[in-house]
Amino acid sequence: MQSKRNLKKYNNRNNMFLIIIGIVLILAVIFGVVLYNNHVESQKQAKAFAINHFNPNVNIYGVEVGNLTINKATTKINRKANNIVSLENGKVAIERDPSIDTIKKKEVANYFKKQHTTMPDKQNYEYRNTDLDAANKKMQAVSHAVVNYHVAGKDYQLKAQSLINQAIYKKGKYSFLNSENLTAKLNKIDQEVATIHQNYKFAVPKGNKVAGKKITIKNQSYGWGVHVKKAQAAVEQAFLNGTKNLDGKDYIYGLGYSTYGLGYGKNNHGIGNNYIVVSLKKQEMWIVKNGKLVVHLNDIVTGTRDGVKGNSTPQGVWYIHYKQGHAVLRGRNNDGSKYASPVRYWMPFTLSGCGFHDASWRGDWSKKAYLRGGSHGCVNIKPREIKQVWHNVSKHEPVIVYD
Repeated sequence: MQSKRNLKKYNNRNNMFLIIIGIVLILAVIFGVVLYNNHVESQKQAKAFAINHFNPNVNIYGVEVGNLTINKATTKINRKANNIVSLENGKVAIERDPSIDTIKKKEVANYFKKQHTTMPDKQNYEYRNTDLDAANKKMQAVSHAVVNYHVAGKDYQLKAQSLINQAIYKKGKYSFLNSENLTAKLNKIDQEVATIHQNYKFAVPKGNKVAGKKITIKNQSYGWGVHVKKAQAAVEQAFLNGTKNLDGKDYIYGLGYSTYGLGYGKNNHGIGNNYIVVSLKKQEMWIVKNGKLVVHLNDIVTGTRDGVKGNSTPQGVWYIHYKQGHAVLRGRNNDGSKYASPVRYWMPFTLSGCGFHDASWRGDWSKKAYLRGGSHGCVNIKPREIKQVWHNVSKHEPVIVYD
């Protein structure tokens, strides 16, 4: 009896184990199904997230944009990323200007495509602002740049470190915001080398000799000066490009009819060996070509010395503006009436209307005609002598008028 009872207990115990194992298996299957479904759903969600979100470890222009959409990443980069390179008093810095956008949405979208994966990827992705890096490198070079500025036989070492007060790289462009030290330097150079309005000694002809006594003359419209604005732009560009040498003759200016400087690099204080000389007291005129006297007139008539102010032929060094045949000279007489005088040969040398021309209407060619009955400022030449003047005078040649 006892054995049967024990056997029954044993069977009941086994059945219980089987039931428990069955329940565990069922629960395991259910849990596995749940886990699988969760995994599938998780992957589905991850894929959906990766479609329009950056991977977790993405850096654009020094800003972390992991798990952000393109729009939010664009906003964050524009809010935090550096976007300018500045140079101030020799020091270069990468900074941020909040008034400008660093990047466009289209560019962020391109970076998104580069790092995009079907499933989120924890790999590090870093995209630098190569333009800003290049600008920083160039600004560093600019801060140490030196340009040799050669002008009028002199060399000037222009160092950006001391001459560029402030420069900037912004929106893809380099700009020099403050170069007042460079401006001051070029102005000083201009004062040292310019020939416009300068006084100097010059040997004027005497009789049939090219060189007689020396007089002090002053360049008026003739000569040249440093075109500071153009020279400054050229020097700044040279700093940027790494250019080592600049020729100052390319950045000069002149006065009068031509805005380009005259006489640069010539001997004889820039006058050279071709020039015209007029003596007011002697009422004489000389034309020198290649250092030799080719025309000497002893019977010209210049502007009226005693009379209306402004009629005197102005003294100084001027130049031939141009040559014109068959011109009509117009102006006003001393009494206010208008005149229109036709001439066959016209060679002006001042903007006020003074020049060389024939004067067929003139009857008085005496040495004292200019005192009270001279011209309105021009140099009158006899019709029979004008041709030799015309053929020996060239545009831009200096005209020296002295008392």
